[in-house]
Amino acid sequence: MFNKVVLCGRISNDLELRQTSNGKSYCRFNLAVNKMNEGTDFIPITVWGKPAENLVQYQNKGSLILVDGSISMSNYTDKDGNNRTSFEVMTSNVQ
Repeated sequence: MFNKVVLCGRISNDLELRQTSNGKSYCRFNLAVNKMNEGTDFIPITVWGKPAENLVQYQNKGSLILVDGSISMSNYTDKDGNNRTSFEVMTSNVQ
């Protein structure tokens, strides 16, 4: 099995560097990616480690970037008790 995604788009929200309880840096944001026909998808991205620190320091909302990572899926129960699934791209490689 192979799980790899490469996306090129613009950062659609302000960037904020966060840290896990064990001190690992990360940044979450949405990447605006043009659809093949028309319109835009907003893909949730999480960048880890030093690339996250560099991203927050040198890029901002509207910056055009390339993300190379993998799709991560998680299941959860919402506040109304409904089962939900969410997807995001996890990466430590941003250009």
